[in-house]
Amino acid sequence: MEEKVAKVTSWLKKLFGDQPVPLYEVNARTVDVLHELAECNESRDGDVRLLIEDTKQKAAEYESDGLFLQELLMESLNLSPSSLSKASTSYLNNLVDIAVALETKDTSLASFIPAINDLTSDLYGAQSKNKQLELELSTLRRKLTSALVLEKRLQEDLVKTEDLLFVERAKTDSRRQYMKFLIEKSEDIKCQIKSTEEQLSASGLDASLTHDSLVTLSEKLADLKKQAVPLKKKLESYLDLTPNPSLARVKIEEAKRELEALEAEFSRKLDMTALSVTLPTKRAFV
Repeated sequence: MEEKVAKVTSWLKKLFGDQPVPLYEVNARTVDVLHELAECNESRDGDVRLLIEDTKQKAAEYESDGLFLQELLMESLNLSPSSLSKASTSYLNNLVDIAVALETKDTSLASFIPAINDLTSDLYGAQSKNKQLELELSTLRRKLTSALVLEKRLQEDLVKTEDLLFVERAKTDSRRQYMKFLIEKSEDIKCQIKSTEEQLSASGLDASLTHDSLVTLSEKLADLKKQAVPLKKKLESYLDLTPNPSLARVKIEEAKRELEALEAEFSRKLDMTALSVTLPTKRAFV
């Protein structure tokens, strides 16, 4: 731990130089991280130094080769850079620029041809990739067009839906108001019915003359009529009998009188009900 702290402190002083080292919390985690960064930095600095030394060595070699070739040209052909024409110097500079651009080790055809072949292969690859990208771009354009058309259609549908929703809301509000009116009207009618019933009760109306009672009596009368149908048929069969016809006529007359009494009673109660309903109504109008 102490060795790591010492190494980290030395590295930070070297890194910041004359500037003060920023304060940091000294703990195991911080020291480990800074120690790892220091080792990475030192390793990178070592690689950079090796690269610089290699570059310097290659520069020295190239300079030595250049001087050798220069001396060789002077000895064999009596040529020097100062003796070359402007065009020749331009050609040599172009060859050098091409070699630098192609990253070849020299300006010979053995170096230029593989470099040019590599560039040609890269060019074909780039063209193929460009065509593929163009196809993908065309596909994306078609999809974008479809998406824009769909978006426009959805916007139109949204506008139509909002219009329909506005109309439906108006209808709903109208129906709600009409329903409220019906409820209020129903409550008013209930109050009127209750008031009318109280008026009828105050006027001394018999409960047996109310609508419900009359409906019940009407149902009973209908049942009696249904019961009287087989009795009438039975009486008709008795009328055809020859023995003791006077007794049969007496029974028939009794049944007729009973039926007429029931009908008269029902008519009387019905008339009284109509009269009692008419009188309060007239009073209300007065």
